Amino acid sequence: MTSASTAPAPASASKSTPTAGSASLSEGEQERLDTAIDDLQAGSRTWSALTVAQRVTLLRAVRTSVAATAEDWANTAAASKGLDGKHPLRGEEWLSGPYSVLGALDAYIETLSRLAKGANPLDGIAIDRAPGGRTRVHAFPLTGIDRFLLSGFTGEVWLEPGITPSAARAGAGLTQRTPTESGGVGLVLGAGNVTSIPVLDVLYELLAHNRTALLKVNPTQDALVPVYKRALAPLVEPGLLRIVRGGPAVGAYLTGHPDLVHVHITGSAATFDTIVWGPSKGDGAAATKRRRRENRPKLKKPITAELGGVSPIIVVPGAWTDADLTYQAEHIATMRLQNSGHNCIAGQVVIMSSDWDQADAFRAALRRAYANAPERPIWYPGSPSRMELATDAYPDALVLGDRLLVEIDADDDAAALETTEYFAPVLGVVTVAGTGQEFLDAAVAHANDKLQGTLGANLLIDPATEKALGAGFERAIAALRYGSIAINGWTAFAFITPTLTWGAFPGGTIDDVGSGIGVVHNALLLDGVERSVLRGPFRPFPRSLPIANGGGRLTILPKPPWFVSARTGAAVSEGLTRHRANGGVVGLLKTLAKALQA
Repeated sequence: MTSASTAPAPASASKSTPTAGSASLSEGEQERLDTAIDDLQAGSRTWSALTVAQRVTLLRAVRTSVAATAEDWANTAAASKGLDGKHPLRGEEWLSGPYSVLGALDAYIETLSRLAKGANPLDGIAIDRAPGGRTRVHAFPLTGIDRFLLSGFTGEVWLEPGITPSAARAGAGLTQRTPTESGGVGLVLGAGNVTSIPVLDVLYELLAHNRTALLKVNPTQDALVPVYKRALAPLVEPGLLRIVRGGPAVGAYLTGHPDLVHVHITGSAATFDTIVWGPSKGDGAAATKRRRRENRPKLKKPITAELGGVSPIIVVPGAWTDADLTYQAEHIATMRLQNSGHNCIAGQVVIMSSDWDQADAFRAALRRAYANAPERPIWYPGSPSRMELATDAYPDALVLGDRLLVEIDADDDAAALETTEYFAPVLGVVTVAGTGQEFLDAAVAHANDKLQGTLGANLLIDPATEKALGAGFERAIAALRYGSIAINGWTAFAFITPTLTWGAFPGGTIDDVGSGIGVVHNALLLDGVERSVLRGPFRPFPRSLPIANGGGRLTILPKPPWFVSARTGAAVSEGLTRHRANGGVVGLLKTLAKALQA
């Protein structure tokens, strides 16, 4: 648990009294929810009675059921987002759905298996120091298959300053070190955009906090409820999980329920504030202002949250080839357009150097990549209106099919672009002066000070420039105040890497929540997390080979399957998920052959 976490409030035996919004629930609906919570209270006693070894057995059963539902899961999710069976981007739903959950289960199983044997989750894992007196855990890759398939990618978890390597080892495992101590019953308000998020959040409740979980699915994911119930049946049957549908009235009733000791939400800061303080508009607005003034939150229990933000993409100037310009432009287009931009860490603001002699060439490559990406529906509720906000703020923006590209000139005001999370296909480009370390330091300061939120930051830099910067580059990374940082990668890769952590940079409070409070994923169950840092290859295969790469990282991936420009991305994503689920050499070889055609 991070320093932002707080201890759960004691559970009450009484039922919830009606809260704002719950009056529209019938007695039958309230009784249904109360019964689910009663089941989970009994389930919390069952969970506390299980040994860590028995929990490993249970997680293996969950893995089997998730693998069995993977195809139905991915197809249902794709259909709900308007992607038919032949759409080139349907592979997104394999990777961001069942693949992510299977990977998390594998990693949690490994951590709990070590604990069950009396070992430490960090045994055999490299731990060293990062800038600023931080301890750094080299958390990815930890398996041979990841080293092979995802060669060139590495991931680190940086702990808060002052935590020593010995303290990191002592804290690893969190509540699985004390499995008999119940955390009570928690409420998970599920995300509506990415289908693995609700499941990953439930797993973290169980394994990091020893809390059984009531999952309220976002209405956008209603079609997946039957799939979730089948996939998670081993958790549902013993009362460790209950899954319910419902809108704001159900959410209001549950957040006010005294038998739920904690709330976790993935969503927007506005929704967070409504839960904690009350509505900011309408009849309750005056009472909300009074509660804020008097520091009397409406929510009477602890809350953690992941709330998104405006993610930067810092492009460090260097001597790039034409192939580099094209590849990294497609990389940036992917960061914005994956899932139609409906991602909390979709890259939104490209920060470039006004003094880079290749700036015009890169802008041209970015326009091409952004325009040529496959079209897809803008499906998330509210996103069309946010697109209109962007169009109103920047009437001269380039309209490229179903997307906007905002290139900020000297006379333009970038404030709207830098402080509004559009959650839609809107990409902006801003500039700061300088080259080398001067540019990097200025870009980091710009991202920290001008952009809303602290969830994820991306940085692109060629190997020669990174080498030339030396220790200054690492100091700049340490200065970035973001919970996830991707160097020559996209932070979404960190999201699907279970042994890394996911959440805002520490410091959010209920008064000023920013991008959220606390972390999730964190399959090594580390305490005192500050951030995760992902590092990837600047060039794909075969340009990643040493002769052509100038000391950069080798990778066997010609183009990652999550790129929106990957011609075989759908087939490769499906193949990787099937391999994760079932193993098998023949299928993997076929998938690798398709990857070479990306």
